[in-house]
Amino acid sequence: MDKAGSVPPSPLLHPVIAPVAVALGLAAMLQTGRLAPALGLRPTLIACELALGLPALALLVVPAVRGAMGARAVGGLTLLAAAVSGGALWAASLGLLELQYTLWTPPPGYLQQFMGLHEALRPHGPLDLAFSVAAIALAPAVCEELLFRGLALAALSSAVSRGSAVVLSSALFAIIHLDFSGSGPTLYRVPFAMAVGVGFALLRLRTGSLLPSMLAHAVVNTTTFLAALQEQPTGPLPDPRPALGAALLLGGLAAFVAVFRHLPRAESGAGNPARLETTPGR
Repeated sequence: MDKAGSVPPSPLLHPVIAPVAVALGLAAMLQTGRLAPALGLRPTLIACELALGLPALALLVVPAVRGAMGARAVGGLTLLAAAVSGGALWAASLGLLELQYTLWTPPPGYLQQFMGLHEALRPHGPLDLAFSVAAIALAPAVCEELLFRGLALAALSSAVSRGSAVVLSSALFAIIHLDFSGSGPTLYRVPFAMAVGVGFALLRLRTGSLLPSMLAHAVVNTTTFLAALQEQPTGPLPDPRPALGAALLLGGLAAFVAVFRHLPRAESGAGNPARLETTPGR
């Protein structure tokens, strides 16, 4: 790290790499999705995430790029705080979706399609549960964080301010959450993805490592999956709950800020886990 909470520069990461890598990864992901009939749902989801993250995975072999992408260890307390941050981001994002639902009704069949995917992943035993979580949470957490908070954030940081890099990398992350329902493409998940993307980027910058954002991302996706299993995939749309949405959004944001403020900032030589754990939060 060249200074606390920043991304170390790499001469190999030009800002144009960010959109190009995302475009290549997305194209590879869409092509891989065609294997679904042969592979089955869970293997296809994992394969699609690996295809999306391939541009970032390929660059991990370059030491200078690996450091700029945040491929470094952190201590246990930082990981615990990241997990709690993931829970706070999940609550805040659920609140945001509830408020959005009050103002913006999803396209016909959209929620049923979302619930149907999670129903198809419903586990029937411990191994089945592990496979489903790997497909819906762990693979996206690793591959998407490598691409967006690793490669894209580092590349953009070489040309724009830290805040602008956070926003732009989060916008690229939001783009891949463009969904398709019976009525065509929909932006319904884009605001949610943009919001959590900013949260993940802040964790990456604060700690100097991708591991906290990966863990928080995995917590958000796993909690969403487990919560979705408690809902019915069919039936009428529920009534809007704006009061609940506001409470979840504000409570989740307050919890995230409280934990974030106590996270140690990464300093020069941030690869040392002990250094990270003993650096006082500021």
